[in-house]
Amino acid sequence: MFEKLNNRPADSLLALIKAFQVDERSGKIDLGVGVYRDAMGRTPVMRAVKAAEQFLLETQDSKKYLGPEGDLQFVRLLQPIIFGKSPTFDHRLVGIQTPGGSGALRLGAELIQTANPSAKVLLGTPSWPNHAPIFASARLAVKDYAFVDLTSQQVKFESVVDALSSAAEGDVVLLHGCCHNPTGIDFTMEQWRQITGLLVAHGLVPFIDLAYQGLGDGLEQDAAPTRMILDAVDEALIAYSCDKNFGLYRERVGALYLMTRNVDDIGKAESNMAALARVNWSMPPDHGAAIVRTILESPEMSAMWRAELEEMCERVNGNRAALAAAAADLAFISRQRGLFSNLSMSKETAAALRAKHGIYMADSGRMNLAGMQPADAGAIVTALRAEGCLK
Repeated sequence: MFEKLNNRPADSLLALIKAFQVDERSGKIDLGVGVYRDAMGRTPVMRAVKAAEQFLLETQDSKKYLGPEGDLQFVRLLQPIIFGKSPTFDHRLVGIQTPGGSGALRLGAELIQTANPSAKVLLGTPSWPNHAPIFASARLAVKDYAFVDLTSQQVKFESVVDALSSAAEGDVVLLHGCCHNPTGIDFTMEQWRQITGLLVAHGLVPFIDLAYQGLGDGLEQDAAPTRMILDAVDEALIAYSCDKNFGLYRERVGALYLMTRNVDDIGKAESNMAALARVNWSMPPDHGAAIVRTILESPEMSAMWRAELEEMCERVNGNRAALAAAAADLAFISRQRGLFSNLSMSKETAAALRAKHGIYMADSGRMNLAGMQPADAGAIVTALRAEGCLK
């Protein structure tokens, strides 16, 4: 059987990690793998997470299965953070715990395939590299359209409007809720309003990937586009990740929410989500969701988490400001949000930046701004100029 398998290409980011680790140069800078790093270059365990783990260590009395739906208190406590404290959406939402945001995307994709296998998924490019494979693996047709021009670092909004205007009723539109990965370029609120109008006018279903809430402009501001869309459309899916804003990368903490104005569909949706979860991972892991639940149940831990998240957000935006100030050609970086920006460059240029200058970024030109320090801005600009990326 297995001799019929073909080799798959290795993950380039994993190779990037190894190359950085073996590089002995003292001035090397890691702008590669997309995790938050503090001023010491570490990806620390948040203080609120440590407090929650200590509480669980002392009080948790069982490791029994959660059930396919997972920790539903965790799912409920996230709702006001994502959807706001108003009960507007409460009676129209159903949620389920998933292994990370990727699990939520996969579960949502399979739910779409079950409900409407002929639906196309509209995906703006560039996007997170795993988006298209997740939907394709669920046997859904993916239709790409140009989202950003990396040379000008501008949204190609006419392309977005054309793609949505030509889509068929019932098609799905994958949207980054905030902090676009890999470009850091988000729609303006006016553009979000126009997109919302197109979703309603053409009967399209938004699938919002909200993976970085709180790391752009703050929890409330980062959720504003999602809330505006949900207030207008009839149906939507939301994939949520706690990996980044709680620093729980390896714990795989996420949730999938479905919103519908037809309350008769809630029960059917819930049963299908649970059935699909059952055959995918049977029961979700407990520890990460229990940490988030414990934090959100405690006013003291919740306040600690919010303060830490604000510090993280300020650090990333401070790094953006430092790099933007170091070169006029990079001024756009200060206007972008989240961990990433994506420069226009060839794979060969990215390789030269690593080999000659010790500046490590993805072959696509994606940079993780959390991987630098403000003092690194000069070295990064010098390297980019040397390789013809800047004037």
